[in-house]
Amino acid sequence: MKAAVLNAIKEPLVIRDMPLREPNNDEVVLKQTLTGICFRDILTKDGFLPRVKIPIIPGHEISGVIEAMGEKVEGFRIGQRVASLIYAPCGKCEFCLRGEENLCPHKEAYGETRNGAYGERVIVNSRSIVPVPDGVKDADATLSACVTGMLYNAIGRVGGLKEGQRILISGAGGGVGVHAIQIAKALGGYVIAKTSSPWKAEALHRLGADEVITSENFDREIKSKFNDGVHLALEAVGLPTFERTLRSLRSGGRMVVVGNVNPESVQLPLGLIIMKGNSISGSISSTRKDVETALDMTSKGKIHAYSEKTISLEEVNSAYDDMQNRRAIGRILIDVTR
Repeated sequence: MKAAVLNAIKEPLVIRDMPLREPNNDEVVLKQTLTGICFRDILTKDGFLPRVKIPIIPGHEISGVIEAMGEKVEGFRIGQRVASLIYAPCGKCEFCLRGEENLCPHKEAYGETRNGAYGERVIVNSRSIVPVPDGVKDADATLSACVTGMLYNAIGRVGGLKEGQRILISGAGGGVGVHAIQIAKALGGYVIAKTSSPWKAEALHRLGADEVITSENFDREIKSKFNDGVHLALEAVGLPTFERTLRSLRSGGRMVVVGNVNPESVQLPLGLIIMKGNSISGSISSTRKDVETALDMTSKGKIHAYSEKTISLEEVNSAYDDMQNRRAIGRILIDVTR
């Protein structure tokens, strides 16, 4: 099959013909139409994820139709539409056994330690997959683990957003941010969207943002409008916005960190955290239950995949450049059938 392959760290991806092996006993072969580009894919290419096995087919936003199955796969059938987690959990550890597969210490990541989604077919473990309800579009299914399911986990479960609470979303114009707005609105939040690209403001309002802030000193602007700050902040960028996001919290406010586009350490103003009783949590990926919830929300019209650009595999390197230079809004999708 045709696939985009990372042959060396910090080198452009190469389009080549790749063999497709038979699935093992607990695996399925999925035939895809679309996959998405996550900023984590770019970090993988640039060498920030040390576990990556080269050469590798990148990509972890996976959905498709089951084309073949291993002998021990149960509960699924040939021809069924499914979405996949971004990793293969072990299924045996304490986290897997209590439904927190995203914390599995033995999981294998698609696009890093196992070949991923940048091809028409992908082999995934049957413990990774979730049925896709009727009426859910391919793009929605593809983004249900890495994006919408991950955000339901971060905002709903880890962040505990309650109806009427204010939530700040950094990097609101990116592939994570545009979907975070929708999840937060579906959960009843008052959404303050922070973007460094003023040209994205109109689209963010259309997606449901109650406020769009583009200033560099956005914490001051938030405090001037809302004297006690926000109840919850979703940090989807990392170092460039981290401290001002933290300073936007009200007393007792919570920050959930899901993004780190510049993998360097941040400085923590401990006095601020202590005096205001703030908390900071990390949130990683999604569980099967999170994906099921996201797909259900999609089927009910509460959220939808947002993308203004679909490319072919041959255009993947230019898409990486667009993302790094903030020229894209929403998720960039790859049509792997082109």
